[in-house]
Amino acid sequence: MNGDIAGDTRTGQLNRVVILGTCGSGKSTLAKKLAARAGSEHIELDGLHHGPNWTAAPIEIFRERVSDQTDGPAWVVDGNYIDLVSDLLWPRADTIVWLDVPLPLILLRIIRRSLGRILRRTELWSGNRETWSNLLGKDSLVKWAVSSHRRHCAELPLRLAPPRLTGVSVVRLRSSAEADRWFASLPPRQA
Repeated sequence: MNGDIAGDTRTGQLNRVVILGTCGSGKSTLAKKLAARAGSEHIELDGLHHGPNWTAAPIEIFRERVSDQTDGPAWVVDGNYIDLVSDLLWPRADTIVWLDVPLPLILLRIIRRSLGRILRRTELWSGNRETWSNLLGKDSLVKWAVSSHRRHCAELPLRLAPPRLTGVSVVRLRSSAEADRWFASLPPRQA
């Protein structure tokens, strides 16, 4: 796995990109910027997965949605759901970006973001809104972030390494500054 900030983007063309990372790592922020720069579609896996009242789409429907949304030649997908859709996305991607930022930063971002969403009553996907329970309850985002961060650090280096994943550039970014430098290093969109 390429650990430098330039990544292995030899051609500079990022047409089909998957962005991975713990919630709060900056996936959606980077995905939106990258999609805008590349002139491609930004797809949030959470939006395809969550139905009203935070109900999860049945696996077959979720996989069908992901497949349909990524049928085109250019897209930027943010989200994990590794066990559910990596077999659909990763082999079709030309680049996978893993935002492996420190857990304290992730927790700070989650708390700040969730507080803002709760106070503004921001609608997310399918009419869902975050609540105090989402932030601090039994199945809170904070607890999820801690457990998923540990899991990503243990599993992703193996899952993203050759020979399991060939023909795909893998970029691991370990800080916000590194992500900013990587993004700034990308060539401008070619018409």
